[in-house]
Amino acid sequence: MQFLDKTKIVIKAGNGGDGCSAFHREKYINKGGPSGGDGGKGGNLVFVADPQLSTLLEFKYQRHYRAPNGENGKAELQTGRDGEDLFVHVPIGTIVRDVETGAILADMSEAGRKKVVLYGGRGGKGNARFATATRQSPEFAQNGQRNEDREVELELKTIADVGIIGLPSVGKSTILSVLTSAKPKIAAYHFTTLTPNLGVASRHGRTFVLADIPGLIEGAAEGAGLGHDFLRHIERTRILVHVLDISGSEGRDPLDDFYKINNELSKFSDTLASLPQIVLANKMDLPQSEDNLERLRAALEPQGCTIFPVSAATTQGFSAMLDCVVQMLDILPPVTIYEEAELDLGPQYERGFTIHRDDSGAYVVEGGDIDKLLDTTDPDSDVSMRRFQQHLIKGGVISALREMGCKEGDSIKLGDWEFDFVD
Repeated sequence: MQFLDKTKIVIKAGNGGDGCSAFHREKYINKGGPSGGDGGKGGNLVFVADPQLSTLLEFKYQRHYRAPNGENGKAELQTGRDGEDLFVHVPIGTIVRDVETGAILADMSEAGRKKVVLYGGRGGKGNARFATATRQSPEFAQNGQRNEDREVELELKTIADVGIIGLPSVGKSTILSVLTSAKPKIAAYHFTTLTPNLGVASRHGRTFVLADIPGLIEGAAEGAGLGHDFLRHIERTRILVHVLDISGSEGRDPLDDFYKINNELSKFSDTLASLPQIVLANKMDLPQSEDNLERLRAALEPQGCTIFPVSAATTQGFSAMLDCVVQMLDILPPVTIYEEAELDLGPQYERGFTIHRDDSGAYVVEGGDIDKLLDTTDPDSDVSMRRFQQHLIKGGVISALREMGCKEGDSIKLGDWEFDFVD
């Protein structure tokens, strides 16, 4: 199966249904009162952490996710049906980030978690809602709230307690298979592992998750090899198990390998560089291992590094390492959870308005007062349009246009509406 751990999609919550303008009609009742019902609420856009998923591949083929709209209101005070919520399933560990603002909208770090990222638009009020003692037969209704498309980035950061890191072909996948029931692909060539492999280890009744991260190479923080794509998968881990080929096969120096990988971690993020590490000196069954182990201990143990000589091929030496991991997990903080921000895309009507002239010479009127007026006006209703004109007069828009030199016949633009000024 192909693996995809970063992609962008477009999401949208449902629009609210429009309110209805209607009057009660019944035999022997000539002039019934207003009976238009409210529009239904639009559906929410909800993300769900699904333990059955391990990749974002399906989002490569479907990029747009839009929740259903609310139903329009009906006569006889019938409220429109609410739009159903749209559930978007993602793998555990997925971060949902708003592309425009960079804010993290959801951290889907727990199986089954549901997070509403976009709320459906409110339904518009029917004309029955606008009846008052002095306005007993309103012929206008309110439109439902419209929502816009939003582009978000999905980034999968593997959830694991322990991250197994190291250069290619040092035995990481074999070690994962020894410690857990995982069955990663294992072969004697570089970059066998192309995706993070997860497994669950058990020790003294305690269980924890290990992740075998694809081999890092020098320059990984700048995008070399596979490292740049997968460094993000160890950002959440609590402990790093650094695997070294202590035999020095392929002419490599294990001590030099240790410093190269840690240099890449430091370049990528301070978080990775500060994670506690356990060093596994693997391939102790091969020649030259003992000499290299002594040299490794002499260099790293004074720095506080704990080194465990092991052999994945013979499954020897892992008990002490597992005991150390369990003890460290007991005192370390839990897996990192990112702080979430709420994205409110509902109408925020700031008081006031502004007027300027565009390149065509038209007078453009903008601002919160204008947006609110446009959202609550039905252009197909004569009564609603008369109310619209009255608000322009009472709100000072007409007077401000005159002061700017607007004359009879000049073009006026309010949102998507354009009309001639009549004085």
